[in-house]
Amino acid sequence: MQADVDPEQTPGGPDAGSGVESSADTGAETGAETGLESGAESGAREVIRAALLDPAGLVRAVSSGRRRGLEPPHYQRVELRYVDLKDVRHLQITEYDERQAHTRNVADPEVEKAVDELLDLPYGTWHVETTTETLRLRYTKKGKELLHRQADSREQETSHDRVKQRVLEPAAPFLIELGISDHHGRVKPSRQAKYKQIEEFCKLLAPALDEAIAAGRIATGRPLQVVDLGCGNAYLTLAAYHLLTAAGHDVRMTGIDQNPGARKRNTRVVTALGWQDHLRFVDATIQAAELDVRPDVVLALHACDTATDDALARAVGWEAPLVLAAPCCHHDIQKQLKSVTPPAPYALMTRYGIVRERFADVLTDTLRAAVLRQVGYRVEVVQFVDSQHTPRNLLLRAARTGAQPTPDLQTEYRTLINDWHVTPRLAQLLLTDSHEVVS
Repeated sequence: MQADVDPEQTPGGPDAGSGVESSADTGAETGAETGLESGAESGAREVIRAALLDPAGLVRAVSSGRRRGLEPPHYQRVELRYVDLKDVRHLQITEYDERQAHTRNVADPEVEKAVDELLDLPYGTWHVETTTETLRLRYTKKGKELLHRQADSREQETSHDRVKQRVLEPAAPFLIELGISDHHGRVKPSRQAKYKQIEEFCKLLAPALDEAIAAGRIATGRPLQVVDLGCGNAYLTLAAYHLLTAAGHDVRMTGIDQNPGARKRNTRVVTALGWQDHLRFVDATIQAAELDVRPDVVLALHACDTATDDALARAVGWEAPLVLAAPCCHHDIQKQLKSVTPPAPYALMTRYGIVRERFADVLTDTLRAAVLRQVGYRVEVVQFVDSQHTPRNLLLRAARTGAQPTPDLQTEYRTLINDWHVTPRLAQLLLTDSHEVVS
C-alpha cells in the first residue's frame, strides 16, 4: 500500500515511498518511471500540461521546491484546482509564501496562458491528481525530467495520509499562523488532536452546505453569510472560512465573542492572512449579537453549557438554513437531575455521579434535537471526531425545512420531560407549553 502525501513534505521528493527507485543522479529509467529529456516541448511537460488544462479531470495539482542552479520561484508552492463561480468554470490558483495564501481565479481564454506561465517557473516537482491517475514530475540534479504515472485505485489505497483523504491541508497558511503546523507545513506533534478535530469538523460542514445549496435553502449568486457564535480562539472559524473560500464560495464571516484577548489575537491572525475584508470579529454576547444580513450558516462550537442553547435559539430566530453546533459542558440538566425523582425503573441512572453526568449529556442533546425538530429543522446528532481527540465530540447538524411537528413527536417530547421533571433551556427560549413555538 502506498501512502501519498504532498510532494514537498516527502523526503527524497514526490516518489519517495512509492517502491520505485529514484535515478536523480543519472536520469535513467527505473521501474514505472520514465526519464525524459527536459525542455519546453518534452513529453513529460506536455502530459502535465494536458492534465492541468482538463477541467473535467483535474482534481488537484501542487508544485513546489526548485530546480538546482535556478532562481527559486517567488512563491514556495502553488496549488491548482477547478471551481465553479457564478456557473462559470475557473482555474483556481493559490500561491503560498511564508505567511499567506494568494488566490486568483482564471477563466477562459486566459487559462492556457496561466498554466504555461506556471510550467515555465523553476519549480522542482509537480504532483497532479486526476480522476483516473496520479502524475508526479520531478527534475533531477542534472535537469532531467522523471515522470511517474500511477492509475487511480482509491478502493485499495485508504491510508489516512493520502492527499485525497484530506479535507484540510496541514500546510494551509492559517494552520501555520495558529501554530498548529510548523513553517514546513507539518502538523506539530503536540497539536495533532486539535488538527484532527478541525479537519473532521470540515468534513461535516462541506457536504451539509452542498446539500443546503442543492435543496435551494441557501441562495447562490451572492456572498455566503456565516456567523460563529461564541467563537473563542476561532480555530474552527478560520477553518470554516478557509474551507469555504477554497471551495469557491464568496464568504462573509463574523465571529461573535466577548473575550477581548481572544478577539485581539484573532484579528491579528486574520490581518496576517489578508482575510480582514471578509472576516471580522465582534464584541457581543450571543443573545445581543446583531447582524446586518441574515446568516446562511450558524456555527456554535463548544459554547459552554446553556450558551449552546442561546446560540441555537438565535439561529432559529434568524431562520438560518444550516446550523452546526458542538455542545460543550451540560451543567443545567445535570443540576436538575440532582433534585428529581427518576421514573421507575431508572433510579439507578442517577444514583452514581459520573453516570448521572453522562446521562445528563445524552438527555440534554436529545432534548435539543427534539426542540429543533418542533420548530422546523431536520436534525442529525453525529460524532464529529473520536473521543481520544476531545471528549466533547458530538455535533448537532440542523437543516431548516419548515416542516410542522407531528403529534407523535410532540407527545414523545412532553412525555420525556415530564417523566424526568426537567425543563430544557432551549425549550424555554423557543417553546411554550413545551411544544408550541413562541410567536
